[in-house]
Amino acid sequence: MKRFTIALAAAAAGLAISLGTGVPSAHAARAKVDCDAVMQKLNSGKKAKEVARDLSISTSSVYHWKKKEMADAKAGAKAGNEPAAKPAASPATAKP
Repeated sequence: MKRFTIALAAAAAGLAISLGTGVPSAHAARAKVDCDAVMQKLNSGKKAKEVARDLSISTSSVYHWKKKEMADAKAGAKAGNEPAAKPAASPATAKP
């Protein structure tokens, strides 16, 4: 009985190892997302759901790239890499 239990445990361990190495992980199957394509579609007026459907990615990925792009733009503006927006002229200082 003891030999049977050991043989069964070894077979179960072998099966678990073979299944674990044979099935690709979810991370390996993840497609590369082109941030430029996401932002181009968002800037053209499409909603996040439409962009996700067009690029076959999740909606959360669209929001992730949008958030990253906004953070990069903000960091670039702080570092002085992007020109600052001109302030609107005050009506009091406008010349007639």
